[in-house]
Amino acid sequence: MKSKPAYFYPFFAIVLWSGNVIVSRMSAHTIGPEAITFYRLLLAILLMSTFVAVPAWRNRSVIWPHIGQFAILGFLAMCLFQSLSYLAAETSTATNMAVFTALTPLLTVALSAALLKDTPTVGMVGGGILSLGGLIYLVSAGDPEALVRNGVHLGDPLMFLAALVYALYGVLLKRWSLPVAGWQSTYMQAICAVVIMFPAFLATPAPMRSLNAETLPLIAYAGGLASVVLPFLWVRGVHILGPNRCAIFMNLLPVFTALGAIALLREPVRAYHIIGGGIALAGVACAELFRRPLRGGPPAIPDIVE
Repeated sequence: MKSKPAYFYPFFAIVLWSGNVIVSRMSAHTIGPEAITFYRLLLAILLMSTFVAVPAWRNRSVIWPHIGQFAILGFLAMCLFQSLSYLAAETSTATNMAVFTALTPLLTVALSAALLKDTPTVGMVGGGILSLGGLIYLVSAGDPEALVRNGVHLGDPLMFLAALVYALYGVLLKRWSLPVAGWQSTYMQAICAVVIMFPAFLATPAPMRSLNAETLPLIAYAGGLASVVLPFLWVRGVHILGPNRCAIFMNLLPVFTALGAIALLREPVRAYHIIGGGIALAGVACAELFRRPLRGGPPAIPDIVE
């Protein structure tokens, strides 16, 4: 029996995650995606260095042989995912972004079946079809024929790609099973990521990487709360409750984000957001709940995050 207070860890992690989606929308056209990604990484590293740098240095003989894997993981989760999210925020709504992000558990199960040869489940197939239908309804604003006539906003497919990237990150974490976990793993990924992002940061036009009263609070939230406090809460929740219980909380992300978008961004929430997003999240729930394999063998239950 899990202690009820333990459920506050993933709950508040999702609250902070929804706030980060709002920050992404607020940063659009204010600071370049490469710049805010670089700044948030730099701030996160500075904060984590206060309690991770010394243990990581002592553990360098274990860490160094895996530096290439840390670089790949850091690139996927901290460079590519974040940059795609900020780019998507320029043309997508916060609610749409949250719905696509909440697909990560379903995409992780699908990629795990494809790359790790885990047995596909009934929930994965049925949930995938259900989520696809919900997404089509969502991005078409309730008129699927409009996709044929007008296409989609660039931000929506970018956000889907970002969710797919983060799912790949989760699959690689499971496949590699690195001997360095927790804060030291996150720290090394962040260091590799900030090095990778530096050339892109330098290539960003000066006006789009300037620090001012408008951009500093966004960077502080993204680099402090979203990059340090959020991972602590989520990893703690996964440690106590397990990855699958925590994954269910991802379904709350669009709800909290929609509330924040209404209050802070004045974004309207339409009926198609509720219907399409609800159907898409129902598909995610199916993948999490119905784990009977399509054929012989144990069902796949991949970890979502470290």
